[in-house]
Amino acid sequence: MLTESAKLQPSCADDNEAGVLSVNEARQRVLANITPITAMEKMALRTALGRVLAEDVTSPLNVPSHTNSAMDGYAVNITDLANDISQFECIATAYAGQPYKGQCQAAQCVRIMTGAPIPRGTDTIIMQEQAEVLPDGKVRFNGKHRAGQNVRLAGEDITIGSAVINSGRRILPADIGVLASLGIGELHVRRRPRVAFFSTGDELRSIGEVLDDGEIYDSNRYSLYGMLTRLGVELMDLGVIPDQPAAVREAFQMASSMADVIITSGGVSVGEADYIKPVLEELGEIKFWKIAMKPGRPLTFGHLGKSLFFGLPGNPVSVMVTFYQFVQPALHFLASGTPYIPLTLHASCSQDLRKRQGRTEFLRGILQQSDNAELQVAATGQQGSGMLSSMSRANCFIILSEDCGDIKAGSVVPVQPFDCFV
Repeated sequence: MLTESAKLQPSCADDNEAGVLSVNEARQRVLANITPITAMEKMALRTALGRVLAEDVTSPLNVPSHTNSAMDGYAVNITDLANDISQFECIATAYAGQPYKGQCQAAQCVRIMTGAPIPRGTDTIIMQEQAEVLPDGKVRFNGKHRAGQNVRLAGEDITIGSAVINSGRRILPADIGVLASLGIGELHVRRRPRVAFFSTGDELRSIGEVLDDGEIYDSNRYSLYGMLTRLGVELMDLGVIPDQPAAVREAFQMASSMADVIITSGGVSVGEADYIKPVLEELGEIKFWKIAMKPGRPLTFGHLGKSLFFGLPGNPVSVMVTFYQFVQPALHFLASGTPYIPLTLHASCSQDLRKRQGRTEFLRGILQQSDNAELQVAATGQQGSGMLSSMSRANCFIILSEDCGDIKAGSVVPVQPFDCFV
């Protein structure tokens, strides 16, 4: 029989307990405690892929730099066509890089290749498929034409002095090409966030070791390594720390001396061997440690000196869910100063789902497109927070909000594709 004091002890599974935050409240608190990185470094354009731009880029020139032909054909003056001139004398050929520098007169045309500057005296390009070369060498044009057709104007893509890419943007392959088209060979980018991470637990063993009874291989550090690597941060893997207060304290002190962000997995609950929270209270500051969500409720967020701290749960699925929902938005904001809003779609759920109100649930799902192009989603099966294979099989989260109850098959539910977390 439970004693009265035991009955009053808060349950780690009680979503109505005082101090338990909603998912949105927790995200807001995390972002409110972050000061984005402003330190910068200069690097070559080709090596800047994936880095965050530290300064706005303005264009030093027009793109295209000159008005040119959008296709192979003939350059003419539209006035000649309007005046019913039926045959044109072809006086030259213009190539990209080898323009015709003369003046085109009435009833004359210039053979022109894609990218070649438009000759003086012309304003329209007629594609070669609509041209007929007559036996005497003159050219006759077929079809109807309008002024300026098939012409690319100087600066129609980018105008000199205009903003091209703004500070805070993560450089993509298309950005590399755009900047190269402007002749820009170097960029100022923000310093990458430095992230230290480790697992805690006496039961954890490294790959290659033989497992004794009760021991497991440490998968969390590998999952964290993969997720962090895709974000392009500087990584410091501190390994596995045993469940000993002194060892946890030493790891915290080492990590806080060199990292912007510290991430741990395990040891954040209220068990006798869970030392993350008490040591963090001793050395730093806890902002919150419980969220009304499943999986991943016991997540600790705070500070260790100048370092942000995320104490993730020990269960492997909970590690990935809390990373994607809280750590990745924080790292994005830290690196760029811009909010991170992952893509959310809506899909028809193909099965009944059980859901308890009062917490947000993140189910692992398989999103696919039906024959009639509608999005459909189904859960991967059992949703236990220790079933990491469910994350491997899934390609999205099915997000069931706090006020949502049981879901009937055919209902439309929000989903987050895993691809949006890259």
